[in-house]
Amino acid sequence: MRKYIIRRILTCLVILFFVALLIYLLMRLMPISYVENIARQRASLPGAKSYQEWLDQLNAVYGLDLGVVQGFFHWIGSAIQGDFGDSWYFNVPVTEKFSDVIWYSFALASIGLVLELAIAIPLGILSAKKQYSMTDYSVTVFALIGISLPTFFVATLLKLIFSIKMGALPLYGVVGRYYEQLSPLGKFFDMSIHFILPIATIVIISIGSLMRFTRTNMLEVLNSDFIRTARAKGLPENKVINHHAFRNTLIPIVTIVGGTLPGLFGGALITETLFQIPGIGWTSYQAMVGGDIPFSMFYLLFLAILTLTGTLLADILYAVVDPRVRVNR
Repeated sequence: MRKYIIRRILTCLVILFFVALLIYLLMRLMPISYVENIARQRASLPGAKSYQEWLDQLNAVYGLDLGVVQGFFHWIGSAIQGDFGDSWYFNVPVTEKFSDVIWYSFALASIGLVLELAIAIPLGILSAKKQYSMTDYSVTVFALIGISLPTFFVATLLKLIFSIKMGALPLYGVVGRYYEQLSPLGKFFDMSIHFILPIATIVIISIGSLMRFTRTNMLEVLNSDFIRTARAKGLPENKVINHHAFRNTLIPIVTIVGGTLPGLFGGALITETLFQIPGIGWTSYQAMVGGDIPFSMFYLLFLAILTLTGTLLADILYAVVDPRVRVNR
């Protein structure tokens, strides 16, 4: 197992190297006049350096005054040290802006994921146990509604009902108007109330696919020979479902959960935009639209690292979930 993990980590590092090279090549394909425009804009600010000073600085920071290979190793060397330069759009270091906004996205996604797993998996198992019953049809309809409705529609509907009609929850934002005047406990509840509708939106639009996936895999496992054998031996139905069947259903579910890691930190762009939550999704969208190459390069590399890490964790968890899964040494 140790050799497998080391081999997988080395493979991920090689893939990450080529992904970083691709990201840098895409940046180098941008017309040079774009960098000149950025230098010109910065030079026009009050008390700023001259146009030529800005141009030389930008070219030096991103290796644009070097060849492609030299420039790439210059950039990746700085990136390994945690230096991604300054954001052109936000006028602060890229890592500083990232650390300011990432926790909003992580809080939304992590709470949403926990609720999604807690609701979708039990309902999927219940639907499989009572196949073709009214419960199964009800769960299926609920799942299809969640799959079919777009994010903006669900968010707008929730805001219309709970914010505009009932006035029970805030319409948008992270904190209320009097947030600074509240006690620490009051600040916590104020922020929690603002997160209810965004989290509900994330759960509603994502719960359907996991629910259907769990139901399909549970039905496949319930029709297996070893389940029929367990029932023939007289084992209680709850033990057959919860111990034997569910353990085998977890294997494909682990794949989905491992693939959610980029989403935990990658941000929910549409949800964050609709509720005006300054998470990493909304911030990266602003940076890309505003032509912020340093932040965009950092964000793309960050997503690549998360994707590779999620895949690695999913592969390792296979052996944890099912002892029958063994990795070739």
